[in-house]
Amino acid sequence: MFSSNPSIGIVGLANVGKSTLFNALLKKQVAISANYPFTTIEPNVGVVEVPDKSLEKLAEIIARDSSSATQNDKRAWVDGKPPIVPAGVKFVDIAGLVKGAHKGEGLGNQFLSHIREVDAIVFVLRGFINENVIRSGPEEPSGSERSVDPKADLEVLKDELLLKDLETVEKVLETGNKKQETRNRNILEKVKSLISEGKWLRDEMTDEEIDKIGDLQLLSAKKAIVVLNCDEADLNKDETEGALRISAKMEEELAGLSQDEQKEYLREVGVDGPGLNRLIRIAYDVLGLMSFYTAGEKEVRAWTVGKGSLAPRAAGVIHGDFEKGFIAADVVPFDRFIEAGGWRGAREKGYVKTIGRSEVMPEDCVVEFKFNV
Repeated sequence: MFSSNPSIGIVGLANVGKSTLFNALLKKQVAISANYPFTTIEPNVGVVEVPDKSLEKLAEIIARDSSSATQNDKRAWVDGKPPIVPAGVKFVDIAGLVKGAHKGEGLGNQFLSHIREVDAIVFVLRGFINENVIRSGPEEPSGSERSVDPKADLEVLKDELLLKDLETVEKVLETGNKKQETRNRNILEKVKSLISEGKWLRDEMTDEEIDKIGDLQLLSAKKAIVVLNCDEADLNKDETEGALRISAKMEEELAGLSQDEQKEYLREVGVDGPGLNRLIRIAYDVLGLMSFYTAGEKEVRAWTVGKGSLAPRAAGVIHGDFEKGFIAADVVPFDRFIEAGGWRGAREKGYVKTIGRSEVMPEDCVVEFKFNV
């Protein structure tokens, strides 16, 4: 289960470009990037906008059907449309790991405790060749062409987290505390066996099994995304065993350009769009999140809630009073809302559905909440 404010941690060895990637995600300099280990000690935290083309379309529809908009509303409009507020997903830039972290080496336990606090992980691997950037990881092969080994680096990262998990599980099995008495011992033995074999728990166990050991906060029970931070020239190569190819350096440069300049840059490089947009969308899905929209003359906004959330919970994302006083919600699928030209047309065409307290909030719908305060 994810927390009420889920986050995704950026994890990797030292000097692989984690902080550069984090700064590019936030489109500003937040984390220090330098050519030596542990430039990040305390984690940097930022909420990243989720790319969503639906918002622009909604704003255009609301602007056309704006008979109830006041002059004050329109003064706040941008380019003749209500302001747009995208959904967000929280990223955490965590200090670089070193081999032996589970035993306290490097930032050791401090580093691992920061990973426990996030709900999912982005493993960042070094795929770029630069002899001027110190490489951290397994023993350094000779020759610049062999100065990167993402598979070996991923193995180090996973091994350190697995070894810490093994330590945690063995302590629980040995102490026989009250929590263990209410836990299925067979699951704990299965966990220990899988970890001992070097297997990532999230890949081997069911969600139900993982929920039963959720209070242990095992690191390998977290969902993970693998990013290969590569040279710009290597972006169009085949994906490496499921890894998402991103050039953090290029993405950081893109963040400082206008949209037109970005399009020209990407065209010259020969890629469809910023790799970060794909990463953000993947992270959003991995965290089990979805968006719903509110669309009015004051603003058009995407809101974030966990998939499967009941309608009152979704209302509470906007304001706690909305959840407490929830009566019902009028919802329209996004495509139907656009087709109908706004709320008035959607009601005339019978596209609006009213849902109650016990119903699940649909994904990608436009919503109006009814509530008592």
